Amino acid sequence: MLAVIKHEKVYGYELAMKLEKQGLDVSEGSIYPVLLRLQKEGLIKGEIKASPSGPNRKYYSITEDGEKALENFEENWKKLKVPVDSILNDRSANR
Repeated sequence: MLAVIKHEKVYGYELAMKLEKQGLDVSEGSIYPVLLRLQKEGLIKGEIKASPSGPNRKYYSITEDGEKALENFEENWKKLKVPVDSILNDRSANR
């Protein structure tokens, strides 16, 4: 979620649609609790803006702390991805 929000301000439903386009099946009902938690942790901030159609929307943007958390996640992911890929490739080679 932080990676998507880093690229552009998004509102909850829009975020769910962007994640779905990436192949992640995330319901709106699970998006909002995570957004609330990220906001409470200071990783994102929300800003209410008028919507061209319908009620106002809360747009989320990443904070400096959020960018640091995302960088940390990416570093940890890279460290984890290589050995996991190796294990999975070894397993499929041994079949």
